[in-house]
Amino acid sequence: MASDKFVNANGLRLHYIDYGNDGAPWVVCVHGLTGNAHNFDALAPHLTRKYHVISVDVRGRGDSQWGPPAEYIPQNYVTDLARMLEQLGVAPVSLIGTSMGGIISMMYGGGWPERVERMVLNDIGPEIDPAGAVRIAGYVGEAPERFKEIGEVAEYYRKNYPPMAMLPEPQLREWVKWSVKPAPDGGLMWKMDPAVRRPMRGGAGQQRLDLWVPYARISCPILIMRGAVSDILAPETAARMRQVHSSAKVAEVPGVGHAPSLTEPESLAAIREFLSL
Repeated sequence: MASDKFVNANGLRLHYIDYGNDGAPWVVCVHGLTGNAHNFDALAPHLTRKYHVISVDVRGRGDSQWGPPAEYIPQNYVTDLARMLEQLGVAPVSLIGTSMGGIISMMYGGGWPERVERMVLNDIGPEIDPAGAVRIAGYVGEAPERFKEIGEVAEYYRKNYPPMAMLPEPQLREWVKWSVKPAPDGGLMWKMDPAVRRPMRGGAGQQRLDLWVPYARISCPILIMRGAVSDILAPETAARMRQVHSSAKVAEVPGVGHAPSLTEPESLAAIREFLSL
């Protein structure tokens, strides 16, 4: 049964969901830029048959503590993950990272290759397609700060997150409810620290990282999940990832953009084979 747990890392109280199966090998799930730990609620039951699964809230998101506004950068997210896993005494692990969570996974796997057994990169690579980057900067930077009720939140997700456009309303509301909380003056507000969005609103790009360097240092097998119509992970980037890493394989999810939910039949089939479920 899933339970909420916390650990102190780098001066912050960080939240994670423990889906259970003590004594089994560990799988650690890391969400995307505006996501949260609950993004893996539907996938976790498929994994706990064989693995002890946890899903983390990156600092400033979900139920994790907010950090200093200037410190929302990938390098800190990676050291947060490293300290968290050290506190839990977990090594080695398999990582599943969606979008930004995949960047964190690549950097962690490149920095501590001996600590990672397998890695699933969900619709992300060392390079981001410029078209997708512009789209994300637009909807993240211009997101409304308040909503009247959960239906408005669901509608925002339908408009801005392509894979959610076709979800049944009850399923979508279950997904988005974890992203908001009651606002002091009524209605709903984001759980995420507003400072996470400010660099995008101001148009100031964060320091560019050459992610091919940590990617090349990863020593474990890699499964690259790609939405077939993704505007984030270009086919050329996925192909180069296979060339750079001899143990990398690509699985495409037809008709899906950025990013697959990982519960599509094609996603589950690829993950089951990769993790020997």
